[in-house]
Amino acid sequence: MKQSDYFSVKFQDDKLIYLDQTKLPLEECYVETDDYERIAVAIERLEVRGAPLIGIMAAYGLALALKGKGDNSEAFEKAFKRLESTRPTAVNLFFALNKLRNVYNSKGDSIDLYEALLNKAKDIHQMDEEYCRKIGRNGLNIFEKKSKVLTHCNTGKLATGGDGTAFSVIITGFENDLVEFVYADETRPLLQGSRLTAFELSKSGIPFALLTDSSAAELMKQNKVDLVITGADRIALNGDSANKIGTYTLAILCNFHNIPFYIAAPSTTIDRDMASGSEIILEYRDKKEVLTLNGHKFISEEYDAFTPAFDVTPSHLIKGIITEEGVFTFPYNFIR
Repeated sequence: MKQSDYFSVKFQDDKLIYLDQTKLPLEECYVETDDYERIAVAIERLEVRGAPLIGIMAAYGLALALKGKGDNSEAFEKAFKRLESTRPTAVNLFFALNKLRNVYNSKGDSIDLYEALLNKAKDIHQMDEEYCRKIGRNGLNIFEKKSKVLTHCNTGKLATGGDGTAFSVIITGFENDLVEFVYADETRPLLQGSRLTAFELSKSGIPFALLTDSSAAELMKQNKVDLVITGADRIALNGDSANKIGTYTLAILCNFHNIPFYIAAPSTTIDRDMASGSEIILEYRDKKEVLTLNGHKFISEEYDAFTPAFDVTPSHLIKGIITEEGVFTFPYNFIR
């Protein structure tokens, strides 16, 4: 099966259609809606996830909030606040919502607000698709030989408006005979690696193996990894990068084993109002996500659990940050 056999999101006939990722890989179930509240819930439930895709979904949701309502500031603000509250860490969410707020605030007397907001949402979607292509091409510069790559969480079509961030680098590298094999971390507790990245690697025909999160050190010790590349949900001005929990661990292991560690993300993931990673607000998830699996309890609910959804990797551990503008290296002064 080809990667083109599925899509993460599309807008058609004044409705948003998205793939419910909570049902993958066993079922490919698409949801169709024009209700911004349903879109907000989808983001919260991780039916859709990945920083760029969250932003795209929120943009379409905010536009749909004014469908058939004309210039309704109360409806706009209510939808804005609801969508803004869904997830705190991914900066792309706030980038997209504020882009639509700018359109709303600059409205003219004769403007069709729904169409104007919808066009901006489509622009954000198309921009991310192009950024993904450029990230993939720019990422070719990190390969010194045909490589075995380790990746964490999911960074492909299921996380973006295009072919992905880190995944775009991987698939572009594979197509150019620079990627030999991929190890995909399972990514506990919600298994985005084993459910989603494995799904996308299989669709793309890239040789891969799943890896329990705690196995990376042994894999590196055996010299079976040439480089590690992940995505990011927010990048501070100094290059500190927030990504799925477990990413910081990989960066430390790479540093110890002298393996290059890279981040791939669009420039929209850079928070230009945040000096360092110490300012990044980390999302914490319900402990049930650790104590249950697919809704089935297998650990006592009386137990407590430490449940951060993200961690922050210090910039000095990151060999390069790959954006649509190029590959940048520490100390990341380019961001300023």
